[in-house]
Amino acid sequence: MVDRIRKALDLARRERVHPEETARLDRSARDPDMDGAVPAAPVSITYTRTQVFTPQAEVLERNRIMNPSASDSAAAAFRMLRTQVLQRMDAHGWRSLAIFSPSAHDGKTTTAINLAVSLASDRLHTVLLVEFDFRRPALAARLGFAPESGADDALSGLARVESCLYHPEGFERLVLLPARAALENSSEILAGPRSRALVGELRARYPERIVIFDLPPVLNADDALSFAPLVECGLVVAAEGRTRRNDLVRTVELLHSTPLVGTVLNRATDVPPGY
Repeated sequence: MVDRIRKALDLARRERVHPEETARLDRSARDPDMDGAVPAAPVSITYTRTQVFTPQAEVLERNRIMNPSASDSAAAAFRMLRTQVLQRMDAHGWRSLAIFSPSAHDGKTTTAINLAVSLASDRLHTVLLVEFDFRRPALAARLGFAPESGADDALSGLARVESCLYHPEGFERLVLLPARAALENSSEILAGPRSRALVGELRARYPERIVIFDLPPVLNADDALSFAPLVECGLVVAAEGRTRRNDLVRTVELLHSTPLVGTVLNRATDVPPGY
């Protein structure tokens, strides 16, 4: 297990040295003109049933949420992450991804949102970001809106999925399914038949859609482990100077049955200079 983490860190170091290789892979893998076999998702979508809201720029900036048109170093880092995640998911035909972290405050939800924004900027996909963190729901607050119904209502049978979906204006091809409130016995619910049926519905509705699930920290509750068998792969978020090595190793061990596409080192201080 330690070897698995060491290999991930070695890969990250190599990509820091040769970022242009990833850029070339991004163009060749995502450009349909190069192979003519990749179906294109809609460039522009008109939302008639999904509720639309307008995020406020100051709220996004305060919560470190990336603007789709951003071109700074943070946006470049998430494009790099997007490319690697897409390549590894495409290689296996995966379309559902869980975002894991060992503990609270590792940057899991911020990473989930920004990765979803970056993935939705790829015109070959639409993205649905689902909040299944019923311990501490934070998705709606990070984007500055108050949902009338959410994933908790859908799982409880109080609302149809269609009435729980939200589109942030200006974020093309991105739809959110936030949690409106905490749920008691959330781990049992996430492992139960309602959750399984909902995940199946979300994955089957649009074949080009990538579904991202934001889950509670792995070591703080059993929710993430209960839900992990329902997704095809996962991404682990750790924070430099905060996540303990033993906690990261234990998290990867607990997720041994879930294929991991990689590990994100959040709040990294060793950042390569801009091109």
